[in-house]
Amino acid sequence: MITGSRRRRRARTVFETVSGESGRVRVIEDHRERRLIVRGETLSIYPLNGDWTALRREYWWRALVGLRLPPRPSVLFVGLGGGTQVHLLERFARPRAVSIIERDAVILNVALDWFGLRGLRGLEFLCTDANRAVPALAAARRRFDFVMEDATYGETFEASLPLVNGLVPLVTSRGTLVLNRHRRGDADAIADHLRPLFLGVQMRRVRREGENVLITARYPINAEPSDRASQRRGERSVESTLETATAAAEHSGGAAAATPPNALPPAE
Repeated sequence: MITGSRRRRRARTVFETVSGESGRVRVIEDHRERRLIVRGETLSIYPLNGDWTALRREYWWRALVGLRLPPRPSVLFVGLGGGTQVHLLERFARPRAVSIIERDAVILNVALDWFGLRGLRGLEFLCTDANRAVPALAAARRRFDFVMEDATYGETFEASLPLVNGLVPLVTSRGTLVLNRHRRGDADAIADHLRPLFLGVQMRRVRREGENVLITARYPINAEPSDRASQRRGERSVESTLETATAAAEHSGGAAAATPPNALPPAE
């Protein structure tokens, strides 16, 4: 969810419905981008002009800055929206498998029909409540190198804690858990709760005028030292590819630029 200012252009509604889970759902677009609006809030942005670097100040992009992943990571998204971050990660990390938990079938179908997810391979959709899906994944001994939780934004500490606790054992020894939180919500308490469980926990506000706070927890403390050493030898720096893409876009004024195969392209 985006909170804070972003310059608006004249847009038209191209799809609208009402979901029993989420309320009023709209897809609006102009000549540059398409947005998923749920109950008046922007949940996703999909650039129609192919310029993903236009999102570099938004939390979807900022959540990936500084992230280090093994080659061909396994990924879990908790909360889909329109799938903006799925596209971003696909462009620079080339995950081998992506699992997505989204409780609202209406949102899922909108993401598939309007936000380009049908064109991506290797996606697994779990259309159910996260508090049911996460224990099922744990019972099946599923593990992920990157877990992004964006389903309990704005919830209280008590309300979001069961899901957070359920996600911790799903993170591989070389993995990272990222949570998106409202700065006036439970961010501080959740970060404090995670610090004894991971080797490193960082909390960052996305931008001064916004409300999003990102909590990044790296390497569960039960990881074997040999696993961590192996991971550091093979991991790729997401930060470097994002910075390369940003610098190329700024240098070229947003025009297409050559980037490494695993880098997020400034434009397509």
